[in-house]
Amino acid sequence: MQSGVDEELDKNQINLSKLSEIQENNGELRIAKRMLSGLTPVEIANLINSSPPKNRRYLWEIIDQESHADILRELPEEVAAQFVETMDSRQVAELTEELDVDDAADILQHLPDQVMQQALAVMSAQNRARLETVLSYEEDTAGGLMDTDVITVRPRFTLDVVLRYLRRHEEIPPSTDQLVVVNSDNVYLGMLSMSKLLTSDPNMSVREIMRTDVEAIPVDMDDAKVAQLFEQNNWILAPVVNAQGQVVGRITIDDVVDVIIENAEHSLMGLSGDEDTFAPTMKTTPRRAIWLGVNLLTAILASSVINIFQDTIEKVVALAVLMPIVASMGGVAGSQTLTVVVRGMALGKIGSSNRKWLLFREISSGLMNGVLWAVTLGVLTAWWFDDIKIALIIGIAIIINLLVAAIGGTLLPSLLKRMGIDPALAGGVALTTITDVVGFMSFLGLATLFYR
Repeated sequence: MQSGVDEELDKNQINLSKLSEIQENNGELRIAKRMLSGLTPVEIANLINSSPPKNRRYLWEIIDQESHADILRELPEEVAAQFVETMDSRQVAELTEELDVDDAADILQHLPDQVMQQALAVMSAQNRARLETVLSYEEDTAGGLMDTDVITVRPRFTLDVVLRYLRRHEEIPPSTDQLVVVNSDNVYLGMLSMSKLLTSDPNMSVREIMRTDVEAIPVDMDDAKVAQLFEQNNWILAPVVNAQGQVVGRITIDDVVDVIIENAEHSLMGLSGDEDTFAPTMKTTPRRAIWLGVNLLTAILASSVINIFQDTIEKVVALAVLMPIVASMGGVAGSQTLTVVVRGMALGKIGSSNRKWLLFREISSGLMNGVLWAVTLGVLTAWWFDDIKIALIIGIAIIINLLVAAIGGTLLPSLLKRMGIDPALAGGVALTTITDVVGFMSFLGLATLFYR
């Protein structure tokens, strides 16, 4: 699998190199267009996504306009929005007519409100109504993820009637492996498998073969929970219902795969799901500046703790040599726990029922590692500085800091999530501050007591 990914990356780099040469030589558009004509929309989208802003604009301008919708569908939302922002409202309306409702909504949500409203105003009434339905929900909910294009049938009809009804459509929506069964008020009742529909007696009714054990997805359900349900149940399609139980749309596996990939990148990289590798400097700088500023404040806090014990450090110079070790051990131990917990939360494996067990496990592991490395570092310190007191101090401080790291790494992600702060992004900064402050405080505080 990895070699396939590497081959795809190599292919992109080769194409990028050739196109860059053509662009720098001011021309030969015919050659560039011929190169792109041999690529699929997915390959072109990958090529655009792997290009710096100037190359992206060049690529977009030489691509046939007829392919724009197919390529936008494959681009990350933020990158797609960069192209849509340059269009007038009528062009945006025409382009979104060709996209699935959920894909169009994702792109429109990244546009300035004024541009989005202007585009909606010139759309056809039907398309505008469908988009406004999806846009009325939060982006990270089932409602923001769904497509309103869903085929529903009534339970009283025979399978023969359903088949004739389906033949009246020019095509059925992609990934339709089941039909949604509703009553006369459009309230969800169950699902009708397409395979059952094709293989069962045409004279049987929908009610006789439909499944009623498949629960619909509430429109306000978090998209991460939706992805978890798809994974657990091996769904390809699931209906979405409002508070009254009425079917308002459907979610398909292709939408869920995007959520899974976004959450995985988010959890592992600590980045926003919309983070663009080749985003302009003026977009990237403010995002990073915020957390660099937070980190500076936390560093000042840790330094102020050291300053409190300045007199003790002046008496025992060895403390200045050893105190970074205590903070570093706590930071690494905390990061190990934090990574496990954030990943578990992203996969939906951690909840109120098992958080206590996990906390106990991490405390036990922290205590065992604390004792192990306290003894190791204590022996090394006693030999190095020929001072049993400082060996005892650093040993106790290591145990304290590793226990705090275990507790903080386990509880901090849940606390940050409740506060509406991203644990993948802020957890490392917060936990490092805790382990630095506790490490310095315990080590230098104990030294102050021992060396009075």
